Formats: sequence, C-alpha cells, structure tokens
Amino acid sequence: MAEGLTLVVCEGDETGQELLEQSLRVLDHDTLGLAVTLLRFDLSLGNRRRTGNAVVHEAAEAMRSTGLGLKAATITPPGIGDVGSPNRILREGVGGSVIVRTGRRIPGVAPIAPVVHPIVVVRMAVGDAYGAEEGRTGTTGAADEIAWRTERIDRIRCRAVAEYAFRTARTMAGCVYGGPKWTVSPSYEGLLKEEMDAAAGRHSDVEYRPTLIDAAYAGLLTESDNQALVIPALNRDGDCLSDLVLALYGSIAGAESVLLSLDDTLSPVVAMAEAPHGTAPSLAGKNVANPMAMLLACAAVLDHAAGRGASVAADAAVAIREATLRTAAAGIRTFDLGGNASTSEVVDEVVRHIRLGVA
Repeated sequence: MAEGLTLVVCEGDETGQELLEQSLRVLDHDTLGLAVTLLRFDLSLGNRRRTGNAVVHEAAEAMRSTGLGLKAATITPPGIGDVGSPNRILREGVGGSVIVRTGRRIPGVAPIAPVVHPIVVVRMAVGDAYGAEEGRTGTTGAADEIAWRTERIDRIRCRAVAEYAFRTARTMAGCVYGGPKWTVSPSYEGLLKEEMDAAAGRHSDVEYRPTLIDAAYAGLLTESDNQALVIPALNRDGDCLSDLVLALYGSIAGAESVLLSLDDTLSPVVAMAEAPHGTAPSLAGKNVANPMAMLLACAAVLDHAAGRGASVAADAAVAIREATLRTAAAGIRTFDLGGNASTSEVVDEVVRHIRLGVA
C-alpha cells in the first residue's frame, strides 16, 4: 500500500498509556501494510502540569491539521486550580460537536440485558454540566448552605447531535430512540427535543421514537429490541447513558468512543478515537486490562481516514475490527470478559489474525 496517514497520538496515564502502547502494535507497517506516521503528544498528568496544559492545546491544533487523533485515557485531578480535564480542552480545541459510542455484541460474551443489535449513543461533546459555572453560598456545613451550577447548551450543537443521530440511524437501518427530559425542562432540555423533531422531519424514512431519558434507561434494560437504536443525548445524560449501554454488552472496555468535529454541512472534519474507560490505576503494571476499546479505536480512526479520502484505510479498519472480534470469539479474552488472557496475549492474537488476512 503506497498511501500513508498522519495520526495524532495523545499519550495518557497508568493503564491508559499501557493499553495505548499495546494497541499501536496493530498500526505497525509490518502488521497492517499501511504507512502510518504518528505525531505523539505526552498528555500525562505530570507533563500537563509542567506545561500548564500547553501540550494539550498543541495536540488539539495538530488534530485540526491532520483531522485524525487517537487518545489514551488520562487522569483528571479533582483539585480546584489544577490542570483539569484534558478531554474538555481537546473537545473545545478541535471544535467537537458530538461524541459517538457504539455498544455491540462481543462474540462469546452473553449480554446482561436482552440486547441483540448495536446501540449507538450520540452525545453532545461540550457544554451542559461540563465546564458550567458553579459555586456555593451560605455557611459552609450549615443547613443554609446552597450549591448551584449554571449550565448552558446551544442550538447548533443540539442540531449537530440530532442530525448526526438520524444520519447514523439511516446507515444502520435503525431507529432514533430516547431523548432528554423535555417535559420537566421544556426550555433547556426542550432545545434538543426541538432539533430532534426537526431532524425527524428531514429524515422521514428513519423510524423515530422519542422517549424521556428515564424511560429510555428502563427500556434498554427490559425491552428486547429488534433493530439497531441510535440515542441522541445531552452531554451529561450521554456520559452516563453510554457507560450503561457499553456495560450491557459485557464491558465498558469493549467498545470505542469517537469525538467528531463537524463542518457547516454537519460532516466530520476531525475524528479523535479513544477508549471510554478511565486509567484503572488498580490494574496498572499488571498486563491484565482489556485492550478491546483501544483496538477498536484504532479501527474507528481509520474508518474516518477512509471517509476523508484515504481509501486504503477502509480495508485496514475492517482488518483490525474483524481480528479483534475473532480473537474474542476464540475465547482469548481478559478477565472482565470471562477470560484469563493477558493484555499482551490478546493483542498478540489480534496481530496474528491481521497478518494472516493481510498476507
């Protein structure tokens, strides 16, 4: 394959960095047959503190240039006045509009709810509870103490979430399901519902079942679905909902997360793929964490490279995804999926499957 890609890699912390290093093995030229240039940025907590987050802004700028990014899990320190969340800086830095997370059946793993087809959560990427102004008034520790938070969303991102949800549902022959709690908050959460309804009008061929967020949670756990579902969500709702959806299929570490920046036609211009789980400090250095999400993130970013015109990336994405799922089907899985394989053993087998296919 003569064509090559340039990919921004955001390094992370603890198990997040270990999984990134293991997963990058599938992008080796000798494995995939594709020339991939990696622009690496150290987003570990220590380096973010040393640079005052300058390295995070540099990584975001590089992603705006290349259009492609891959990120390891990072630590967000809880202290006030610390460097905060690199995720928020990256999302704002690349102009992220939506985050897409797809729950899907993992071969050999029985889901804990009656789910058969994929469930995609299309979540607002910025705003809402994240980055909101907050504070407290009254006497600390006394009965009169009040905590408050001022949240904001805007129509353009609600429109992006709704439109992308319907476009995704069309490609999957699925149903747009769920939504915010618009009955309780008709002005705030109703803004997303208005854009969902408008998108439904533009996509009359897509089934649309708007459902209040609490009822949607219950429905996912109790109703046997007969088609793929796509769920548009506010930032906070989508964060919680996507963790539930991924866990339904066996593990939050079993699927990737993709941040998208969209242009004026609501088409992706930047895609940053990552694992949706955290740094799992209790697993650090033990070689036992599940690499599936990071492996599938590698496939996802190649999918978006193909969408940007790098045609050779499409076959590479399929090769990684199929090899990852075949490995799970063969019973080579980490402990969270009922197996006893190590992280490196799983990746060894994925690499073996890819090389067999490429050869």
